[in-house]
Amino acid sequence: MAPKSLKDLREQIDRLDDQILDLINQRAEIVIEVGKAKQNSQGEYYVPSREQAIYERLIANNKGPFPKEGIHRVFREIISASLSLEHPLKVAFLGPQATFTHVAAMQQFGLSAQLVPLKSISAIFEEVSRGRASYGVVPVENSNEGVVSHTLDMFMTSELKIIAEILIEVSHDLLNLSGQLEDVRKIVSHPQAIAQCRVWLEENLPDLPVIDAPSTATAAQLAADDESVAAIASSTAAALYGLRIVKHKIEDNPNNYTRFLVVGQKGQGPSGRDKTSILFNVKDQAGVLYHMLEPFYKRKINLTKIESRPMKSKAWEYMFFLDMEGHVDDKNVSEAISELRDYCQFIKILGSYPRAR
Repeated sequence: MAPKSLKDLREQIDRLDDQILDLINQRAEIVIEVGKAKQNSQGEYYVPSREQAIYERLIANNKGPFPKEGIHRVFREIISASLSLEHPLKVAFLGPQATFTHVAAMQQFGLSAQLVPLKSISAIFEEVSRGRASYGVVPVENSNEGVVSHTLDMFMTSELKIIAEILIEVSHDLLNLSGQLEDVRKIVSHPQAIAQCRVWLEENLPDLPVIDAPSTATAAQLAADDESVAAIASSTAAALYGLRIVKHKIEDNPNNYTRFLVVGQKGQGPSGRDKTSILFNVKDQAGVLYHMLEPFYKRKINLTKIESRPMKSKAWEYMFFLDMEGHVDDKNVSEAISELRDYCQFIKILGSYPRAR
């Protein structure tokens, strides 16, 4: 049999695209019905565990040759557009645009959500608490730099719940208007990004001035306005501000991730692969740290993070933030938390949510 011509192959692709379009619209019609059912039952419009289950099922069933990593991106946008038919989502994030928090928000909610940049973490909590935004995305820790203290502090007074977590690989590019290294006369970026690229800068551009900026996105804006300036920022910033990549991945440590939290007003049900975060203050007594951990050790619950923060109301007293595997509705988790209460002056469950992959 003679091989098909390019014209025949393109016509075949067009027919398949039409079928895909028809199926997407059929799916959208069902999503609209789901939205009506949720409205009648007062159910949550956005359920991260349901989305995670969809991605995992489709990736597991994918026989190729379409790449598995593309499945999540394609269906992220299909689901995002479908959610906008049910109930338009307004999501606040720590701006400006093209920061890694913006990237995290896009990864979690897709491009059909209304993503609103705000200037502070407290403003995000306020916007969601007052119902002016459906959800908020805030950074909570970096694998190299540690916790974001302001985010942890906000949970001490806020009643918002953690409903999802996002992990973003932090990759820094050197960007300018021309894409040519010889045009660079000075480098601008956020101090944290500069610190994470210090070795590369010293080895490759040791004589150029390095200037701090409020954010990597602001640095990209400055580079877009001045051809002598290069910004250390993300590839998203390059696309947004019309810049070219001079050098890709200039971070000193390639194993660099930032964890973000999605906060909302209502908690989430179990997904089967969850994490629970709690906040508590223990009584000042001998052996209290041992007793704090014992309920989880006895039940073989894996603790993924313990962090302490000083209480601003009392000198030399601390709040503890603890992350564990499991959902608060799981019997062993609920029993461990109940036992922990005996040693606490204060305890708050911040939320149970699907673990990020």
